[in-house]
Amino acid sequence: MNAVLLGSLLYQSRLVPRILPLLGLIGAPLLATSVVATLFGFWTQVSPQSGLLTIPIAEWELSLGNYLLTKGFKPSPITAGMVLAETPAADRQAAAV
Repeated sequence: MNAVLLGSLLYQSRLVPRILPLLGLIGAPLLATSVVATLFGFWTQVSPQSGLLTIPIAEWELSLGNYLLTKGFKPSPITAGMVLAETPAADRQAAAV
């Protein structure tokens, strides 16, 4: 559930490249499918099928963490407007020059 919520928020806000949240949005249902299949006894918890279905969510977690550690969030148009409104007029004119 966490991957779906965080992935959808990151996808809509465009704070990270769009491929990263897509990995989470694809990997979360695959992980849930693997958990349900393990729960009903279709395969064991340590099986090739389970490992294959967990690869996308593992890639998402690793790549999102690495991206945020190295580059951080992109500037958001929403917060950029708030910062501009809070900046004094003299500072805005000096920054424009």
